[in-house]
Amino acid sequence: MELFPALEKRYTREPLTAREAQRAAQFIAFGPIVFQVSRLMIKFGILDLLREHDEGLTLEEIAEKTALSAYAVRVLLEASLSIGTVLVDMKSDRFTLSKTGWFLLTDASTRVNLDFNHDVNYEGWFRLEESLKEGRPAGLEHFGAWPTVYEGLSQLPPQVQKSWFAFDHFYSDHSFDEALRVIFSRPTRRLLDVGGNTGRWALRCVAYDPQVEVTIMDLPQQLELMRQQTAPKTGSERIHGYGCNLLDEATPFPTDHPYDAIWMSQFLDCFGEEEIRSILGRAARIMTEETRLYIMETFWDRQKYETAGMCLTLTSLYFTAIANGNSKMYHSEAMRQSVEAAGLEVETIHDFLGWGHSIMICRKKQ
Repeated sequence: MELFPALEKRYTREPLTAREAQRAAQFIAFGPIVFQVSRLMIKFGILDLLREHDEGLTLEEIAEKTALSAYAVRVLLEASLSIGTVLVDMKSDRFTLSKTGWFLLTDASTRVNLDFNHDVNYEGWFRLEESLKEGRPAGLEHFGAWPTVYEGLSQLPPQVQKSWFAFDHFYSDHSFDEALRVIFSRPTRRLLDVGGNTGRWALRCVAYDPQVEVTIMDLPQQLELMRQQTAPKTGSERIHGYGCNLLDEATPFPTDHPYDAIWMSQFLDCFGEEEIRSILGRAARIMTEETRLYIMETFWDRQKYETAGMCLTLTSLYFTAIANGNSKMYHSEAMRQSVEAAGLEVETIHDFLGWGHSIMICRKKQ
């Protein structure tokens, strides 16, 4: 297994002493309460208050400012000391914000991950064991009787939708500027956006290049959401829809035009490996020698920092229990193997785009 240096350092040798390892094991055992306490320290405004008062606050002052009982504040603060999000001065009994608490409160990706895990995943993960054994998203039944989350996305409760889209858009949006430069470095007049969702990428494309025509290939219900989102925007007349279910192996890719670019952003991680090979095989059939297939993914092995790799491998379990039961955040070599099985080859890979994306550029085998 190949790993980028930061991950190799962490994952191939023991970094902890025995005492540190024992504490880490207990931290895992109490993981659910660690999560909920930390979430409520934000929701109740306690971490915000501590950030605003460098000199610290006493338990009584926090209770008064939050209108929580002294008991509620005490159990949250004491747990947060153990978690590591707050510190206490033993002489004055004043609590202050730790570095970890500061990141929990202010780091944008951490907040997106926190909301996503609470609103979308938390209750469904209770059925993770069932999902792993049966190969289906058993945790999704908490929301509805859909085979995958994508069919039910437009019907999820508003707060769940908000957190789902915030998670999905946060990571892709931070990569779009660099991705546009990569794609449009080649002549691109027709672009097929596979799994284009609400059309955010398509809008960026038509704004970037005044001549490009974009076709979004997605579920019919997703195309309705896309049309609602793009209709009032400049360039929307150059955004088209092709409704289909890509899990149906009989569904072909559109052949109305030859496409210069086929774009798959945070898309293939929504499928199992056999499904990926089917999708890539159908894409390959409509590609010419000049067509390039761009796969933008957060490959967990190609991260600059280990923290990102950790977030990605843990996010895989969202796909297991909630999304579809059989997909994950992939190692780049697994994706390369699927590309080659589809009759394509990897021409080059661009790494470190945005918040850890890579773009794998593929062409027909020479």
